[in-house]
Amino acid sequence: MIYPTQRAVVLMAAGAPAALLIGLALPGYWSLGGAWVALILGLILVDALVGPARSEAEIKIEAPTAIGVGASGTADVTGAFARLAPRSSILALEANALLGLGPDRVHLRDGAAQIEITPLRRGEGEIVGAWLRWPGPLGLVWKQIRRQPKREIAVIPNVQAVKDEAIRLFSRDALFGIKTQLDTGDGADFHALREMVGAMDTRTIDWKQSARHGKLLGKEFRVERNHPIVFAIDGGRQMCEPLLGVPRIDRALNAALMLAYVSLRLGDRAGLFGFDSAPRLYTGVLAGAHAFDRLRRLSSQLDYSTEETNYTLGLTQLGAALKRRSLVVVFTDFVDATSAELMVENVTPLVRRHLVVFVVLRDEELEAIVRREPLSAEDVTRAVTAAGLLKARDVVLERLRRLGVHIVDAPVARLGPTLISAYLDLKRRELM
Repeated sequence: MIYPTQRAVVLMAAGAPAALLIGLALPGYWSLGGAWVALILGLILVDALVGPARSEAEIKIEAPTAIGVGASGTADVTGAFARLAPRSSILALEANALLGLGPDRVHLRDGAAQIEITPLRRGEGEIVGAWLRWPGPLGLVWKQIRRQPKREIAVIPNVQAVKDEAIRLFSRDALFGIKTQLDTGDGADFHALREMVGAMDTRTIDWKQSARHGKLLGKEFRVERNHPIVFAIDGGRQMCEPLLGVPRIDRALNAALMLAYVSLRLGDRAGLFGFDSAPRLYTGVLAGAHAFDRLRRLSSQLDYSTEETNYTLGLTQLGAALKRRSLVVVFTDFVDATSAELMVENVTPLVRRHLVVFVVLRDEELEAIVRREPLSAEDVTRAVTAAGLLKARDVVLERLRRLGVHIVDAPVARLGPTLISAYLDLKRRELM
């Protein structure tokens, strides 16, 4: 696009009063007014033809592929020209609703500048448009190009905070010997033979090897590694409601990523499964040095939803995808008896083949309503309703316990550490 600048408009408009005065004072020279307009139009045409053409310009954008919620990133933008670059140019970017950009427009210095990117909420952010404009040599026209870079930027949970907390817990457990005990001394995988000492279980004595070596030798075992752990995260309407100011699904993802980091460090494998009215994401179980980075990148695909959760379709699909016994950690929430009944029915087949952990997001807001001293009839009504919801929730949890489901119930501020402790306890008890 090529269009006149403010300077061209002012010069064109300045010729009108002069032409009027000439027409009144010297009617025979009225054509000078038209000559002025023609001169300005000619200069505008010359300005549009000289200098860098629109086809010779290009926009280059270097942006991070992922940004954590609460953090910020920087996009390096460059206006490149095949020939001599103009004296100045202006660049602007457009992003979808998940990203905030600032400033709206930047003046490129030496053809480059930086634009700050602020994530507004978790999901798949994207830079959808870029504009670059520059003036002609005479400053009478703007030349402008628009590009659609389609640069995707995943808005992920605050991974650094997750890593810091997981490392702190992991290091604390290792300090008291838990990590060492998980490596050797328990489990079912044969590790080595060692001479019997007083603290060893006599059932581990290898009589054949003891007879061969002339001394009592016992078998030392280690806990099995490479266990698949799948985090089944409900992304339905109820899980997208805020709990203490933060959506439940974000709290679930933070806890899942925290446990994924620890489990990968311990040699297990981890994967994400997201569903609402239908399955939305299944990463498979991943292992290796880059598994955590891939999981955090894929977690941005679990967007907020307004649809009701379909437990039948979601959990049935998950059960069919798991080919070997796995630890399934379910993050969900329920408010009515119908959804709770459907959830219990579809968790039952999983319990027969897998180890299931049900993570309860304790509703501290309802508990505060029950504890609050009633000062009016409305307060009594709220307290009775909240108590009924909590009682119905406890009934469902008790049914799950009877099925063999392990329950993790903790305040939201301690959800991640409590989940890690439950995972380490399951490994210690050799239930995995």
